[in-house]
Amino acid sequence: MSQNPGPQPRLDARGAVDLSALGRPATPPPGTPGGLPTPGPYVVDVDTEGFAAMVQSSTEHPVVVLLWASWSETSINLARDLGTLADEYAGRLLLARIDSEANPQIAQAFQSQSVPAVLAVLAGQPLPLFQGAPQLDQVRGVLDQVLEAAAANGVTGTVAPRDVAPEAVAEPEEPPLPPLHQAAYDAIEADDLPAAAAAYEQALRENPRDDMARAGLAQVGLLTRTRDADLAQVRKAAADAPHDVDAQLAVADVDVLGGQVEDAFARLVDTVRVTAGPERERVRVRLVELFEVVGNDDPRVAAARRALASALY
Repeated sequence: MSQNPGPQPRLDARGAVDLSALGRPATPPPGTPGGLPTPGPYVVDVDTEGFAAMVQSSTEHPVVVLLWASWSETSINLARDLGTLADEYAGRLLLARIDSEANPQIAQAFQSQSVPAVLAVLAGQPLPLFQGAPQLDQVRGVLDQVLEAAAANGVTGTVAPRDVAPEAVAEPEEPPLPPLHQAAYDAIEADDLPAAAAAYEQALRENPRDDMARAGLAQVGLLTRTRDADLAQVRKAAADAPHDVDAQLAVADVDVLGGQVEDAFARLVDTVRVTAGPERERVRVRLVELFEVVGNDDPRVAAARRALASALY
């Protein structure tokens, strides 16, 4: 079965459990652990959308480009040194920092084979400078040569300093969770899934229309069922016994947890078609629970509901 990328399952209880931790983590923002230093007045972070404007600006003033990666501590240290030097030169050049992994097209355009890599752009033309992280005085000497080359080519403008201390925008405070939802959240944080389920069940007894509690209970159920699952064994069992309802339910669970939502839904709809009586009802109930996990506003849920109705009737 194939599927198109789509939103991952969500948990309403303020992110207590992350069901969508797939792929490489996002690059940490500047000024946070693992990220670059906060940019100074003569430093910009450039992505693919801002690349053309950066190149155009090199007709007015020299641009020094740092190609970096979040996994490279050398990159982070070099960014700090280059930022210090950009402040020293006080607008005679612009430091442009480019995440090579987030912007591979730019790295390819500069023919960069490793990080960190530093080059200059003068009047739209790239000029390779160095790779790795030389000593600060050596870097300063290279930048002096860049300024000499810029002057020889008539690129003598200065960079207007950026405002590096914009007024902070206060984040609105989240309203407190209802007591039973908070109890469930705290239980999940403590890795006490039975207590979390009990809190959500009590919330539903008190208010059967509590959609957030219903979703939370479904998500806790998924986490409980998959807690000790061996992915390889689950998949092998489902492949070896395509008519074993328990095996199909188990692999659908791990598929949803892993983000393969459409595969999971299609598998259970197919299982509904070839079962009857109590077994069919078990599959239908599980599928509805997984709809809650993914979110009833998700278009994949709407499509699967139509397929389920067709399979049932």
